[in-house]
Amino acid sequence: MTIPPRHTRLTFHGPLSEARADQLVTRLTANTPATVLDIGCGWGELMLRILAATPEATGTGIDINTDDLARGRKAAETRGLTTRVRFLEESATDTPHGPADLVLCVGASQALGKKLPQALGELRRLVTDHGRVLLGEGFWHRTPTDAELARMWPDAKADDHPDLATLVGLAVNAGFRPEWTETASLDEWEEFESAYLADTEVWLARHPGHPLAAETRERADRHRAAWLTYRGVLGLAYLTLVPAAAH
Repeated sequence: MTIPPRHTRLTFHGPLSEARADQLVTRLTANTPATVLDIGCGWGELMLRILAATPEATGTGIDINTDDLARGRKAAETRGLTTRVRFLEESATDTPHGPADLVLCVGASQALGKKLPQALGELRRLVTDHGRVLLGEGFWHRTPTDAELARMWPDAKADDHPDLATLVGLAVNAGFRPEWTETASLDEWEEFESAYLADTEVWLARHPGHPLAAETRERADRHRAAWLTYRGVLGLAYLTLVPAAAH
């Protein structure tokens, strides 16, 4: 049975441009990490690029999505990185895979705790004292209205995310100093969200009578309505965090 292709237009599973990815790889590899841990790695594109730039490093990616992990393993094989990276299908809760010199947690803090302070505490535990954390975390550019929240994800609430200043403050309270603070641009968001749905939209246009079409159309329409609502309201911060030494 023909089914919609999944995420073939996406390079990264988030609003991340090639230019920003290159800058992140340069900054994060400057510290010469020997071990990299990717929480909620998906197919681990950023981790693989970091490993390619640091030939002595090894990486571990953790996720629960079988298809994404398979894509990551295939990409590692294509790039000759199989001996230096593991893609593990398991929960990140209380993970024993650390501490690492570089911890990536991009759009996946919920895998470490229901509340952001708990997740940040886990990230501090998982990074070496002289390492770095790249945290990709949502924040509100402004507080959404009730009408906007009703059109976002199910049960969306104003306290689902902090504002940017509060987010950075929480990271400091958890034992980090922010080496670098940057946020995804509107162009990055639009490229990501369009690419996220593009395969599905083309498939729906070509298979209107398919047995899966009605369910797929409803899911796509719901996702599109949500992102066009949070467009310009929900942001994503990329925080490069340095563990602070104990007093």
